[in-house]
Amino acid sequence: MITVAIAEDHQSLIDGIDLLLKYEEEISIIGKANDGEELLAIVRRKQPKVVLMDIRMPKIDGIAATKIIKKELPHTKIIAFSMFDQEDAVRQMVAAGASGYLLKNSPLEEVLTAIQEVMKGNTYYDATIDPSFFSDKAEQRVKKQVLSKSEREILTLIGQGKTSSEIAAIRFNSISTVETHRKNIIRKLGLQGKGELLRYAIEKKYDF
Repeated sequence: MITVAIAEDHQSLIDGIDLLLKYEEEISIIGKANDGEELLAIVRRKQPKVVLMDIRMPKIDGIAATKIIKKELPHTKIIAFSMFDQEDAVRQMVAAGASGYLLKNSPLEEVLTAIQEVMKGNTYYDATIDPSFFSDKAEQRVKKQVLSKSEREILTLIGQGKTSSEIAAIRFNSISTVETHRKNIIRKLGLQGKGELLRYAIEKKYDF
């Protein structure tokens, strides 16, 4: 069971995430907080495996809270929420130990994908974010990391000439989720667009 705590000062977003995850058998939301101080109390008491962390929160912000949590509970995975105007904060969140981040205007289903990926030991970054948001060190780490199992499977299907809609049907994903994986693969491998991705997938001929 993946236990999750949510820290977000907008209750409507907490409610949306709660509704998304409540029917997932593998996930249990064990705590919700509207500020960093309340979150730390929940994390220390219940020790969730994943924390969905707002960056801008009252009392203790997400950057400070992330540093504290990673120091006390280093195995806890943290996924940050960000807005487009928070590049500096995002870079600091990555440096503080966040396993990834999502934009608040991303589809909520991305939250589920991010949770699943960080629990596999991977990082997960919103595909619409410009890589220049990262510090040089963080960006290098993202480019060097090995593709996740889901990304390798999708790469195999791309190499077989499958379209995003066909891959979505095969994997029981939405097309937007497949497109997000495509963008993540392109970024991690340092490729230039879909043409290079297709050539890479054909040449590598991944087998599973």
